[in-house]
Amino acid sequence: MAMTAAATLDFKFGQMHIDYMRRCRTCEINVAEGAVRAGKTVDNVFAFAAELETAPDKFHLASGATIGNAKLNIGVCNGYGLEAQFRGRCHWGRYRDNDCLYINTPTGEKIVIFAGGGVANSFSKIRGNSYGMWIATEINQHHDTFIKEAFNRQLAAKRIKVFWDLNPSNPTHPIYTDYIDKYAAKQKAGAFPSGYNYQHFTIFDNATLPPERVQEIISKYDEDSIWYARDILGKRMRAEGLVYPMFSRSKNVVYDIPEYNRHHSYYVSIDYGTVNPFAAGLWDVDEVARTATMVRELYYDGGTRNRVDNETYYRMLCDLIGDIPIQYIVIDPSASSMIETIQKYGDYLVTRADNDVLNGIQDVTKYINSGKLLIGSNCTNTLNEFEAYCWDESKDEDVVLKENDHAMDMIRYFVRTVLRNMWKWIV
Repeated sequence: MAMTAAATLDFKFGQMHIDYMRRCRTCEINVAEGAVRAGKTVDNVFAFAAELETAPDKFHLASGATIGNAKLNIGVCNGYGLEAQFRGRCHWGRYRDNDCLYINTPTGEKIVIFAGGGVANSFSKIRGNSYGMWIATEINQHHDTFIKEAFNRQLAAKRIKVFWDLNPSNPTHPIYTDYIDKYAAKQKAGAFPSGYNYQHFTIFDNATLPPERVQEIISKYDEDSIWYARDILGKRMRAEGLVYPMFSRSKNVVYDIPEYNRHHSYYVSIDYGTVNPFAAGLWDVDEVARTATMVRELYYDGGTRNRVDNETYYRMLCDLIGDIPIQYIVIDPSASSMIETIQKYGDYLVTRADNDVLNGIQDVTKYINSGKLLIGSNCTNTLNEFEAYCWDESKDEDVVLKENDHAMDMIRYFVRTVLRNMWKWIV
């Protein structure tokens, strides 16, 4: 039998992970849920790769919320992805307009199609194909139409296998009520003959993380927050009360506003509103101290009586920036008309923001906890929103109230689009 590339990879598995992967051999549906950095995706990639060696089907599916997410988490996976598992036996390519990985195995060539499943029409990219196995990362961020279509695409498979991983969500999230918890109930009742394999992990179950690294990760969290419960302990939690209860005027507010420093970089983030408030912030990023400070704010709430046009907003924006050279403007991705106005003048580069709400809130939380996200004391509207920004307790899922959220959205855009790419080590 040919030796797999996976056998040469230097990776240390804890016993819980080993047991989970062993059960993958005989179970049709395999779900790894729990803390961030717990090793869930790596387990599924290893188990999926092992099955590919003998899988009778030629085509298989790998999905994430986006295709980029799928390729990064499953294809690359920090050096332990499919391209490493089959190093020397695989190559990236295209199959009928789909990104894919061609893999040579002892039982013939296998083609793994990569797809994004996060939006309602994602299913159209996988319709028409038949797949043997399906591996999905962050399954709770897949749209239900994609999940249903992926299952349909496996109906003719000779060996059906499903591998899902996810970080915990709200206990009432449909991924639990419609799938994971239903499967568990069927398994308990003996009504899942093909085998259901579920394993919950915490960050402490990852044998590859030394204790000092675990402590470094934990230090970025407020131990009383839902994010600590979810990301570290791997618990399913429902958000309640304030979104940022850890925000502190003593820790996160700067009273001595820094002057312009040519060694720093500057950005503007905007939440666009016509009837709703228009919120913008000017950010001073000190890459040596690793701090990002909002030094000025623009907060215009004209309501329906005193609405202004995009030209007026642009002039307000120019006043906010003044003579400071900025890198670029990050703006509400739905604000097409405002983006056109900014681009028309050609004074500033502009990019559409990453508008992932829950992950964005999570990232902001980590920067607040680390003391790296600072707000100038002169930004009074922003400070007021921090202390009034709440979860909507009337909803079954984690949803924020659409009040006191304009500066909050603007900050989330900045953190998710700029800081997260600049300082990944924090988040």
